Amino acid sequence: MRISATALPLGDVPALAISRQPDYAGWMRITESDLTLAAALADAAGAAIRPYWRTEQGLEMKGDASPVTLADRAAEAAMRSLIEKAFPDDAIIGEEYGVREGTSGRAWVLDPIDGTRAFISGRPIFGTLIALVVDGWPMLGVLDQPIIGERWVGTTGKPTLFNGKPAVARRCADLGQALLATTSPALFTDDQLHAFEHLDAKVRSTVLGGDCYNYGCVASGWLDVVVEAELKLHDFAALVPIVEGAGGRMCDWAGDPLTADSIGEVVAAGDPARIEEILEALACRGGH
Repeated sequence: MRISATALPLGDVPALAISRQPDYAGWMRITESDLTLAAALADAAGAAIRPYWRTEQGLEMKGDASPVTLADRAAEAAMRSLIEKAFPDDAIIGEEYGVREGTSGRAWVLDPIDGTRAFISGRPIFGTLIALVVDGWPMLGVLDQPIIGERWVGTTGKPTLFNGKPAVARRCADLGQALLATTSPALFTDDQLHAFEHLDAKVRSTVLGGDCYNYGCVASGWLDVVVEAELKLHDFAALVPIVEGAGGRMCDWAGDPLTADSIGEVVAAGDPARIEEILEALACRGGH
């Protein structure tokens, strides 16, 4: 769930020093203990969320006019408690309860319900996002849909799994045949909207809504492209290893890798061969 039009400032996460280049051997630091905990976090979040599904949710509007429910808070609290017990030296960055600093260079990044508007509308296209970010680079990601029982798990350097089986993004030989998705054009600035419309004119069809669920659909080969902006770290960190472990690519609108200091302009493509065409279309801003 997006909560503001600014990315999480890197200064708010002092334990995460971004290296000049990604550590491609860093996935070896993702251990079985990390994977076991990530699964336990998703299970705990789902157990906290399901009692509120299509019932009284204690809906409130936060200062930026985004919604929050009792389910958001209960799910994040449950996950934070497990992390604090298992890895007390790791940082925690959560949407609802902020930053707990760490000393290990690792941070668990949590979005208990990405897509709260879908949740409060009774639509099961939201998800719990869990990421492990190492030295500023997303290395482990979980996207869990606790109502219909779908879970994507991505680890840098390893194949993405969808409900325990390999997820494979599909090839797209022609951008004109691509299915594009975004949560809402209303979330773009004027310049970003102009760029998105330029891309929209080049694809076969565009679907709206979906939040994080769209990225799982890219990883599983049901969508080809997702483009969004104004995301925060908890909105995209978990999705990077999921999409890329399925054979896709994620980057910002300039083509740079997504890290803890990215500004929140995000592209996901199931076929990396289409990235240059997508970026060329998005470079068209403000009528230029």
